[in-house]
Amino acid sequence: MKRSVRVEASGQSGSVQELWLLVLALIVIDVAATILGLWKGFWWAILFVDFVLIVMLAERLEGRIALRHQESYKRVLALGFPLLLLVSWELIVGAEILSPRWFPPPSRIATALWDLTVTFDRFNETSLLGRPWLIPSRLSSEGLPGVWALFQESHLWATLSRVLMGFFLGALPGVLLGMVMGLNRTVRMMLDATMSAVYVLPKIAIFPILMLIFPNPFGEGPKVTVVAISAFFLVAISTMAGVRGIDPVYLQAGRNYGANRLQMFRHVILPGALPIIFSGLRLALGTALIVIVAVEFVRAQTGVGFLVFYHWQILVTEKMYAGLFVVMLLGVLLTYALQLIERRVMPWSE
Repeated sequence: MKRSVRVEASGQSGSVQELWLLVLALIVIDVAATILGLWKGFWWAILFVDFVLIVMLAERLEGRIALRHQESYKRVLALGFPLLLLVSWELIVGAEILSPRWFPPPSRIATALWDLTVTFDRFNETSLLGRPWLIPSRLSSEGLPGVWALFQESHLWATLSRVLMGFFLGALPGVLLGMVMGLNRTVRMMLDATMSAVYVLPKIAIFPILMLIFPNPFGEGPKVTVVAISAFFLVAISTMAGVRGIDPVYLQAGRNYGANRLQMFRHVILPGALPIIFSGLRLALGTALIVIVAVEFVRAQTGVGFLVFYHWQILVTEKMYAGLFVVMLLGVLLTYALQLIERRVMPWSE
């Protein structure tokens, strides 16, 4: 008994020694690179070595954390690493290893983001969020049309409305057609080659065609439609794969219990395909955001994509990066919202 306790204690002390050795190696490498002036020429290699050491340190630290604290540790890793990247970016630019003109530090980007949020552009009559503080007065004086005019001043609202409208208009028929293709071999054989051919077309390349089709080529119709087309193919193909990938054992069990077609679809086919359907929806949502930002680059006067491209043209790079940050934040929030819906629809996945 005493011997096993000694072995366990020595193992724990060895782990502590490994942790301190990794911390010491991290400090020594960075200090030596600073003294020898290696950062300017080899900053990317030094950061890579730092990253490897931090990963090794996090792996060994995880083994020493109690099971009840594992979830908290994962959250710290998920939030701590992006913060560490931002601090590293700030220090590298501050040391003039990277040009602050082309790679402004996060502190300047945060200031630019605040400026975009609170400053109303009198020339374009827009801002990032619009002027939501005027909603109560506009509602009382002009009613709903006045409130809608305030929403139209917002770059964020313009992008978000185009993404959500296009996503829903493309995802719903995508799910329906994918179900039909998964269940019906004839329909699948008829449409599979055509969908494969159209799917590989760059969606931004068909945007000019949509501008010719719609009566107002510069309105919202072509922008929303190109997003809907992008979402449609991803959702349809994922849904078809989800239906075809259901284990035949479940189908046979449903038949043995006497389920009719509607019951088979509701209790076997749809639940079995939902995980793949939601994977397709996540891909489609991300693609919708990418496509609308690209469209706003070339043909829009509002939207976060327009904001990024406009400040690139006038070389205000900190505001360009602020716009890119808003795009990333939108992607995270939209994905998180879709995951919440997924947990509600598929509670058994937990």
